[in-house]
Amino acid sequence: MYYREAGDFKTSYRKDQQNFPIRFDRVHFWTMMVLAFAVIPFFINDYWANAVFVPFLIYAIATLGLNILTGYCGQVSLGSAGFMAVGAYASYKLMTSFPDLNFFVIVVLSGAITALVGTAFGLPSLRIKGFYLAVATLAAQFFLVWLFNKVPWFYNNSASGQISVPRRDMFGIAITGPEASAATKYLVCLAIVFVLGFIARNLTRGRIGRSWMAIRDMDFAAEIIGVDPLRAKLSAFAISSFFIGIAGSLFFTIYLGAVEVGEAFGIERSFLILFMVIIGGLGSIYGSFAGAAFLVLMPVLLKNALVGGLGWPSDVAAHLEFMIMGALIIFFLIVEPHGLARLWAVTKQKLRLWPFPY
Repeated sequence: MYYREAGDFKTSYRKDQQNFPIRFDRVHFWTMMVLAFAVIPFFINDYWANAVFVPFLIYAIATLGLNILTGYCGQVSLGSAGFMAVGAYASYKLMTSFPDLNFFVIVVLSGAITALVGTAFGLPSLRIKGFYLAVATLAAQFFLVWLFNKVPWFYNNSASGQISVPRRDMFGIAITGPEASAATKYLVCLAIVFVLGFIARNLTRGRIGRSWMAIRDMDFAAEIIGVDPLRAKLSAFAISSFFIGIAGSLFFTIYLGAVEVGEAFGIERSFLILFMVIIGGLGSIYGSFAGAAFLVLMPVLLKNALVGGLGWPSDVAAHLEFMIMGALIIFFLIVEPHGLARLWAVTKQKLRLWPFPY
């Protein structure tokens, strides 16, 4: 009754391979897109943009990138925040060096620069894996933060070491800086998320995605059947870093506006993105969005309920947030390792047969 596939007949391979082969899913997806692009911008305000929507969209991009590397290719990474810092500082240098360069070109170039850096740090994955690769990417995290702190060229010799985003306009509308409206920031991030989500969905369903999953499941067997581990692993690092670099660029230019690398891109942000992947679901595009939404909304709801509703001190609410996050990670690792994406898949399976017993 609620979720049915009956009546969806495919008459060609193209229709069978489309992103949403079930009509029910297509209708709901495009309904959500219409609401996101045509309704929410007219009602959004600064609070909802800065507290929920913009951080959710940016973290969704970063989670997509890490999920490509860890969920689809099986390469563990703890350096996501460091690669976000590369995207942020690349955006800053491009914006200050080329004042007339289009903002979207800057974002894409920042992702490309981060992809080059990520590929370089992905070279150890050809010889090591598992815990040792996680330690190597963790070293990349600390090295990149140290580099941006210690080399004045990256922050244009600023005495404070802080970088601030210059204003950028498009069609006479401010996109970055304090003059940018909440709706503008939201729509810019939403448009980029839509494009990157489409790219990630098709990459993971194609030849490249199958090679990643073969390496993830059993790299020796994948090499025997013709999968090149060099190309598969480095392409995963490059594309993952490209996504994360774009997230770092938007995190600096759209969300924060001014950052200090040690505070904005510390190791705790790398773990936050990893937790989003774990809770959302490894190897799932939907799980990347679900995990990002969950861990962005949870602190906001807890703060409103505990601090605003019950009058608890804010520090107690912050500690409780960490406790709940840790408990959820343990729960998902033990009970459902595939996260929210798997729970949603099981729900759809049950709805197919409702109200009959499953």
